[in-house]
Amino acid sequence: MSAEIEKLRVRHPEKAHKPDQPVHRKKPDWIRVKAPVSKEYHETRKIVRENKLTTVCEEAACPNIGECWAKRHATMMIMGGICTRACSFCNVATGKPGALDPFEPFNVAKAVKELGLRHVVITSVDRDDLDDGGARHFADTILAIREASANTTIEILTPDFLRKDGALEVVVSAKPDVFNHNLETVPRLYGPVRPGARYFHSIRLLDQVKQIDPTIFTKSGLMVGLGETKEEIYQVMDDLRSADVDFLTIGQYLQPTPKHHHVDRFVPPDEFKAFERKAYNKGFLMVSASPLTRSSYHADEDFEKMRRTREERLAAVAG
Repeated sequence: MSAEIEKLRVRHPEKAHKPDQPVHRKKPDWIRVKAPVSKEYHETRKIVRENKLTTVCEEAACPNIGECWAKRHATMMIMGGICTRACSFCNVATGKPGALDPFEPFNVAKAVKELGLRHVVITSVDRDDLDDGGARHFADTILAIREASANTTIEILTPDFLRKDGALEVVVSAKPDVFNHNLETVPRLYGPVRPGARYFHSIRLLDQVKQIDPTIFTKSGLMVGLGETKEEIYQVMDDLRSADVDFLTIGQYLQPTPKHHHVDRFVPPDEFKAFERKAYNKGFLMVSASPLTRSSYHADEDFEKMRRTREERLAAVAG
């Protein structure tokens, strides 16, 4: 058995025996990134290690890790590094997670303070094994950051809390500044790409956040290059606006291994600009659309832009 197959068996047991998908060995110039080498990158890595934290930057093999960590922007992934779902696009390990670390919220808060973050993104694996899907842990982490670093704005990227009654209310009651939940792809592709999720449940989740607390910004993200059509992307935009979602991110899907969903095509930058224009025309406060866009890419700068845009719109209505 090859070392590659053995690694897949451990990290992605559900994918190990799947037939290989075609891999684009040569990426276009607009999708290439430099290897991380900066002093600031290594300092961020040291703080993450010392606080025994998991980051989605590493677990999901994000192409922007060098740029973001050089700016001390690490996206913390709470509740362990093992997910109970088996999405075909995702490089996070699948399996049976361990018990929650009760000290993790405090360790995350400590790292946020040490990094001097003005804006932090907290995400997690799916924890279908927990009665509340990890909602209380999210809330505890938000509250710990508020206590340790009162001026830091907090963005959370949550699972869908499918069949976890009352979980959403627990998270929203902790009052994050931004509630993000990614749709990932268009409804037609949920079966092969996101089989454990339900598209319209995710739309309702985002809608419910605004119903519970209209002051919280809501956000969602899509990958392109999975085989979707432009018309399907536009329909997703409409569905998100019907839920009053404020912020949309659109980025290129990149295939982690031959066992993951294949890349249908690399979408050129001009198409991302067209998506951005279309989304703004549909009423989103903020749109980030580019080949390398990910949910937390430039999240701090984008949050400030979004907040100013809301203030300007409210002032225009009032005046």
